[in-house]
Amino acid sequence: MADLQPLLGRTGAARIALIPPPVLDALNEGLIETVNLNEFLAIDLARLTASVATHIGLDAGDERLSDTLAMLGAFKPMKRHLHVARALYDLTAAHSERDAIAHRLATHASDVARCWAAQWVMLSELALPDKLHSVRRFAADRHFGARETAWMAVRDELAAAPDRGVALLQPWVLDRDPNIRRFASELTRPRGVWCAQIEVLKAEPWRALSLLEPLRADPSRYVQNSVANWLNDASKSQPQWVSGLCERWLDESAAPQTRYIVQRALRTLSKQ
Repeated sequence: MADLQPLLGRTGAARIALIPPPVLDALNEGLIETVNLNEFLAIDLARLTASVATHIGLDAGDERLSDTLAMLGAFKPMKRHLHVARALYDLTAAHSERDAIAHRLATHASDVARCWAAQWVMLSELALPDKLHSVRRFAADRHFGARETAWMAVRDELAAAPDRGVALLQPWVLDRDPNIRRFASELTRPRGVWCAQIEVLKAEPWRALSLLEPLRADPSRYVQNSVANWLNDASKSQPQWVSGLCERWLDESAAPQTRYIVQRALRTLSKQ
């Protein structure tokens, strides 16, 4: 195996055409993580899928997988990954070592492979508490892509039972890991991005206040931005409530983190 060390710590090419061939080869073989969107978009998905399938102990030439790869061009780019994840998931349905395969996928060197593992949680028939337990490792993943896939993997279940979800996420906003705290905020955003909207929280955002209050002066900018975006979402349907909450937070907290959150939270209202 070639020495991968020189490929690590790179900043990532500004354009797909500028990605060095050794980097692209390593990405397609599932040996290293992507470092920017250009690398993600440049991946040969069929080649990566075959490599990962072999790595985790599945037959890369299986008809179920081959059929999926042959149809990828018919799907939108982001949907292609879900179809790959589903094909790999289906291949393990009757596999005697399903748990071991799932672990290999969840701990794979490729961030894209770990995203597929997170999507397995979405594909499962687990109840919301169990899905949250299973997706936690991806919510804390070192790679931003896996972390984004993590909350999207349980978004539909949360949208269907927001009060239950808020209750289950109470310990998450108190966790030492900012990635876990951010997950709880991002998952429950009333509107969010590229995901189902949570109608109950659009109409009554105060039902998630128990998650927001502990984060109002969070030391992590990653968490601060998520909380601010949460409130900005809510301001589009409940502007008076958001304004009142932000005013109270400023009265009760002199922390610069709170001021930052409030300023970003009110950005839509400030334009009106």
